[in-house]
Amino acid sequence: MQQLANETQLWISVCHFPPGTRKWNKIEHQMFAYITQNWRGRPLTSDAVIVNLIGNTSTQTGLAIHAELDTRPYATGIKVTDEEWAAVQIERDAFHGEWNYTHRSESIGKITKLFLRSSLATL
Repeated sequence: MQQLANETQLWISVCHFPPGTRKWNKIEHQMFAYITQNWRGRPLTSDAVIVNLIGNTSTQTGLAIHAELDTRPYATGIKVTDEEWAAVQIERDAFHGEWNYTHRSESIGKITKLFLRSSLATL
């Protein structure tokens, strides 16, 4: 994210939803009851069984779920050096800075900010 801020000379504000807020996602919350009904009483013996049960869930009104298993490997145990951390220019927001923060570009002259939530908007 810092690299993007530097390349575009923008300040990029990131706003994460706090832990536990998934319950307020209306679509996910609505579908969870149907997913639970669909796999009730079935042994969840493998990833494929779970993905298929979730993916074959739909409502009477036609709302359906697409599910697929991502088997791509991902790097673990990546260590960030002190120099790399020092290069990240983060300004934490006053309200829950652990969830809301801004990556400042190296070009301090730019005051344009890009806010990332569910969609992008330039102020």
